[in-house]
Amino acid sequence: MRTALVFLVVVASPLMLECATTSCKVGNRTDYVARPCPVKLTPVPSQQPTDTYSECVTVTVWMDDDALKAKPTIEILSPRPLTIQPKMKNCEKTTRKKKRNHVMWELLHDCVQAKASDSVNVSYKGQSISCTVSYEVPDPTPDFDLSVNLSSKSITITVSPGKKVLARLCYQTNAMFCSQKQDPPIMIDPSQSQSAQFNISYLLPCLCVEAYYTHMDARRHKKCPFQNKNIEDLRDVWLSSEVVSYESSLEWQPQCPTSDLSVETSASLCWRHQEHLCTPMLNSTLEKYDDGLTLIYNTSSVDKHPHMCVQLSLQGIHNISCPFTAEMSSWEVSIELGRRSVFVHLTSLVPAMFSTQFCVLSEMGCTPKGPVHELRMEGNTAETKLNVPPHLLAMKPCVQVWQSDPALHGRRILCPRYTHYRCGIYAVAALMFVVIFALLALCIHNLTKRGAAGWLYIQRPVLLVCSSEQSAHVSAVGALASILQGELSATVHMALWAQSSQRQTRTGVTDLGPLPWLYGQWEVVRKAQGKMLIIWSSEAKKTYEKWKGDRAIVDKSESKEENRTAELRHEKRKAGVDHKLNGKLRKGKKERAPGKQDCNKLCDEDRDPQMMPSTVTAPVFAAALACLEGALQQSKGQGIAIVYFEGLGQSRDIPQALRGVPRYCLPQDFRGLLQELGGMRRQTESGKFRRRCWPRLLSKVLFIWLARKLAHRLQTLVPQIKGKG
Repeated sequence: MRTALVFLVVVASPLMLECATTSCKVGNRTDYVARPCPVKLTPVPSQQPTDTYSECVTVTVWMDDDALKAKPTIEILSPRPLTIQPKMKNCEKTTRKKKRNHVMWELLHDCVQAKASDSVNVSYKGQSISCTVSYEVPDPTPDFDLSVNLSSKSITITVSPGKKVLARLCYQTNAMFCSQKQDPPIMIDPSQSQSAQFNISYLLPCLCVEAYYTHMDARRHKKCPFQNKNIEDLRDVWLSSEVVSYESSLEWQPQCPTSDLSVETSASLCWRHQEHLCTPMLNSTLEKYDDGLTLIYNTSSVDKHPHMCVQLSLQGIHNISCPFTAEMSSWEVSIELGRRSVFVHLTSLVPAMFSTQFCVLSEMGCTPKGPVHELRMEGNTAETKLNVPPHLLAMKPCVQVWQSDPALHGRRILCPRYTHYRCGIYAVAALMFVVIFALLALCIHNLTKRGAAGWLYIQRPVLLVCSSEQSAHVSAVGALASILQGELSATVHMALWAQSSQRQTRTGVTDLGPLPWLYGQWEVVRKAQGKMLIIWSSEAKKTYEKWKGDRAIVDKSESKEENRTAELRHEKRKAGVDHKLNGKLRKGKKERAPGKQDCNKLCDEDRDPQMMPSTVTAPVFAAALACLEGALQQSKGQGIAIVYFEGLGQSRDIPQALRGVPRYCLPQDFRGLLQELGGMRRQTESGKFRRRCWPRLLSKVLFIWLARKLAHRLQTLVPQIKGKG
């Protein structure tokens, strides 16, 4: 293939002197395609850094020898004028010595710079052909797909591989403009990720997605997925719209054109009582004008009070706007409540006729009740009186006032407070409260004055057993016995109070001896289902351990003592000792009453009443331990409890073997001790409870209060006792 390059002398504009060159060579016939015009334009995207999109258009002209000899004229008409005149002698040099028969010459102009939307026009004028070829440079846009997720209110777009793409959300406000009230555009680099996600702030019919390349003034590729579709939830329409008030009109400016909204929009008046309560008014729909983009409502004849609001309705969803200010209103009204009447005070800057009427407030509006009262305002102020009908008092009517001549749309609703009609009810309620409180205070005073004995008492007897000879311990036990007997009317048995029969009708401890006395008292208390309270102390633990050791020695010597039964029986009869001690020697040979067997297992040193020690505390306590052990062995220990005083004993002083016995720490557990002793309300002679002051429900509360009162009294004695100790 013959190739030769010949540079032609061309006449070109100064802009073509940059890098564009023209060459002529023998063309490859296989590349030649016959066409009406021998000119071919080949565009290539420009690689030069520019602010806008541009292409380099190559001009190719095919000619044979005859056409080249005719010296055709080739002109580039746009975007920049340029004339090319090929000469035969220049093309002949490229053939050298080769034959030129049937040679096709290829004239090539390598680059015509053209920007987006520019048109490249090239004309050819030869001997037999004259034609023009045109090419318009496009402005490319990226191709993309999108998917919508309504539940999460998001849109995902996916672009094709290639250059970087910018994408954004916008709202199509008109055919030419798509406004953006979202975040800045997102850059998508297909070499890293072809997808991006947008969160939708307002789901509207005019929401669109735009994608475009990064060069300046790039053409936008736009898709609107919700266009011509009904939006079920129209709350975003209100959130994205704006209401603008003018002197005689109100303009509602939605984000989308009103032509895109497929539902009817209306506006009516309502009277605002509270922040979230606006009472609608019947027959108050405003006239509107729709220009396709916004809605304009006529408010020239509306009563422009700050509480007069406009309620916009769209498919059952309301939006309330209160655009008026106090300066726009020309009259004011106030009401004053009288005795079965309402006084209406009016103030107007201009003469006008006003109307007043009662109405009953509801969710649908204020329903008119009664006649309409008219009042003409000639001066600045006026007053009228409305009598409230008796049948309307229970309905708590309101008063609606409006300007009737010249007529203004909207009625002001004023609701008086009917609280003073209830003054009588409030006074009676207050009087009843005072009387009940006085009776309650009187009962509390009488109860406090009489003490617990006037209401609470213990019916079953109580046997108190001391465990220490310390004066503090003895004084504390005496204080407890005094409260039980003096305040609660309990029958108290205590060795310290029954030492001699000279001061009482019954036989004393000194007459019978500690052992028989305790056994007899325990039998009486047990039959009456009373309680034995063993008052424990820090010394009682040592006494208990010593008593347990002596009991073990006695048990080992029982077999030896059986042989001496006859001799001991004869000696005891001569000495006149109580025959009840014989039961101890006959243990295991005869059945006895519950508890009697253990109570008789005592030390021999207490057998003779003439040899009794100077105090009865130790032997009585030992006998009580024997009774306690016997009761525990027979699982009948419910009648015995252990009590210790705070500061005079501790819970750890009680042996492990007695952990199952109920225990109480005084004075803090005094209420529990009263319940253990069976404290109850005092009854009348007829056997019925007193109910003059306290109902059944208050009895438990009173029991707790009295228990605390007695515990406090006992607590006041404990510090004194501890100090004496």
